[in-house]
Amino acid sequence: MATTKKRRKDEAQVETPKAAPRPRIPGLSARPVWQGMLRLSLVSCPVALYKATSRANDISFNLLNPKTNNRIRMVPTDPETGPVDRADLVRGYEVEKNRYVIIQDEELDAVKLETTHTLDIERFVDADSIDRLFFDVPYILLPTDDIAVNAYAVIREAMRQTHRVALGRVVMHTRERLMAMEPREKGLLVHSLRMRDEVVNLQKALESIPDMKPDKQMVEIAEKIIAQLEGPFDADEFRDRYEESLRDLIRRKEKGEKPTVSAPPAEPSNVIDLMAALKKSLGAKGASPKGTPPKNATVSTKSPKKRAR
Repeated sequence: MATTKKRRKDEAQVETPKAAPRPRIPGLSARPVWQGMLRLSLVSCPVALYKATSRANDISFNLLNPKTNNRIRMVPTDPETGPVDRADLVRGYEVEKNRYVIIQDEELDAVKLETTHTLDIERFVDADSIDRLFFDVPYILLPTDDIAVNAYAVIREAMRQTHRVALGRVVMHTRERLMAMEPREKGLLVHSLRMRDEVVNLQKALESIPDMKPDKQMVEIAEKIIAQLEGPFDADEFRDRYEESLRDLIRRKEKGEKPTVSAPPAEPSNVIDLMAALKKSLGAKGASPKGTPPKNATVSTKSPKKRAR
């Protein structure tokens, strides 16, 4: 009798194999930023959310002691008692100057929502109905195993055929984020959306611009300049020239070369004769390659100020 029970137990284990996790995908981080269930009504599947952008190639600098060239340490310090062990720190919210409400980890856990582990689709909207001001960080949403692919594909194809974007909410980094999901080839592209209180009132921001009807002839010339510079967007043509210059500086200093300091470009002067500037720009040839502005364009060619990270 015991042998029969054991045989049945073994057969049950064979009939319900565990889903094999998907292998690591090149180009994506080893760990997802969020993992849980994608749910549409009663249909759900396990998914993982990965950032669709990478800062792996960014240049970052460390702070050093110039006397020793040692990297300095950031030590948590109480202005009254001195250094504090990081493990002893707690979270506090400042309600007024120098007065804090202390929040414990278990208290944070108590306010967790269902969206902590579930991305529940609440609504489908037209993509054009979402103002681009609200789009924030892009992500890729992938099924976590082969068994999840079927439900994942059903949701994806239904969205593709109805030409709709799905909205849902999920908790990441102690914040509930509104997410917009759309089909992209075999997957789902996701953007986190800013909440209303994170976006400025655009109408009020533009109130300082006086109402003015521009000269019709000037607009026509500007339209011709636009036609000259028109072309398809190719991300490979637009490079971060400031970062390329930084890498060149680092390479030359590593070889012991003394870098030459060039004079900064002159500040662009305010255009007094707008018509003359437009006509001169129109006479210039089309856009230079690799995203470089034409030589005679009346825009600034000064590199934007970018703080090293």
